[in-house]
Amino acid sequence: METRVQMSQSLSSKHRPEAYRSCSQSLPLDILWLPRSSFRPAEGELADCVLVVGVSRPKLAAALLSVTLLSLFLTFHVLYDSALYSIQAASMASAASEGRKILQSQEISSRTINHPMALRKRLKPLRTPRPARRLPQALIVGVRKCGTRALLEMLYLHPMVQKASGEVHFFDRDENYALGLEWYRSKMPLSFKGQITIEKSPSYFVTPEVPERVRAMNSSVRLLLIVREPVTRAISDYTQLRSRATPSAPAIAQTGHPPADAGKPFEHLAISPDGSINIAYRPIAISLYHAYLHRWLEVFPREQILVVNGDQLIEDPVPQLRRIEKFLGLEHKIGRKNFYFNETKGFYCLRNDTTDKCLRETKGRKHPRVDPAVVTKLRKFFVQHNQRFYDLVGEDLGWPED
Repeated sequence: METRVQMSQSLSSKHRPEAYRSCSQSLPLDILWLPRSSFRPAEGELADCVLVVGVSRPKLAAALLSVTLLSLFLTFHVLYDSALYSIQAASMASAASEGRKILQSQEISSRTINHPMALRKRLKPLRTPRPARRLPQALIVGVRKCGTRALLEMLYLHPMVQKASGEVHFFDRDENYALGLEWYRSKMPLSFKGQITIEKSPSYFVTPEVPERVRAMNSSVRLLLIVREPVTRAISDYTQLRSRATPSAPAIAQTGHPPADAGKPFEHLAISPDGSINIAYRPIAISLYHAYLHRWLEVFPREQILVVNGDQLIEDPVPQLRRIEKFLGLEHKIGRKNFYFNETKGFYCLRNDTTDKCLRETKGRKHPRVDPAVVTKLRKFFVQHNQRFYDLVGEDLGWPED
């Protein structure tokens, strides 16, 4: 081939017509320009014809070759990465569906967690995710009889939430707090990295030492405070206390007789003999929310505390849960498909992909009838206290005033 090129160049230099010279150009590539009149049909088979394209300058040829090879490399690299990502995404989806089995097999020796696990979205090839016990990143700190258990179970529907199985009472009981954070961690559920661990103990809200202790554990912890209309909460609290005042209760076993207020109607406990509100009665005292919230706001910024409307959570859970998902930095996953109304119980029950669940029978007890005049008197008493609470949280919850 090289011989043919040299012969062509020598012939063209000797017998180059004038028309050919007029077509010559000084170009970086040695391209042979020919006048239209020099073209003649090829004789014989086309297989006898050879097209020769060459670059006479080595540096230019090397540059063209490098650009071509680089383009090919980048093209194959993009195709390879796309294929690898597709394979990993498929594997991740399969792993998420098996997450619950993985967690149960590693927890079998201590405690079984019946929860559909979800893995982090970030792909980590050739690395198997492992669950561990982590200190909570969020706490439901109260208020008692405002729906703390219901709220915890509802949040547990989210695949990125794990919950402690019971009330740990770490921060509000000195004997537990003295055991240290490792003991507290041991009470937490197994979770994958990226999930949020939540614990709830309603007495945290009213115990003076708790805010400082919580901050010492995690100053960036997210705090959920669920509240209800104060008089309704007080009556619910009374109902639970009365249900516990039975002959089998520990108080009776120790003293030989039931508590002094066992069996008394709510009206006699909430209203003093002189007709004033008995703020020393525990169910009434706990409903003075602003008195306890002050301590928390002295330790934590307002934006780290989300106030959840417990009355609205009972009536329509989804809007409140969407606020909480946003507050916790979670993707919206809990929707109306996760709830159904139980006509017998009178409140919503929970549903996930595998099971339906209602809160236990002790939840949603029927309240005793309370004299409407007492209810009105209590609501008028709470007006100023509710307003002080509204001012602290920056929101009017619209509780009735009579």
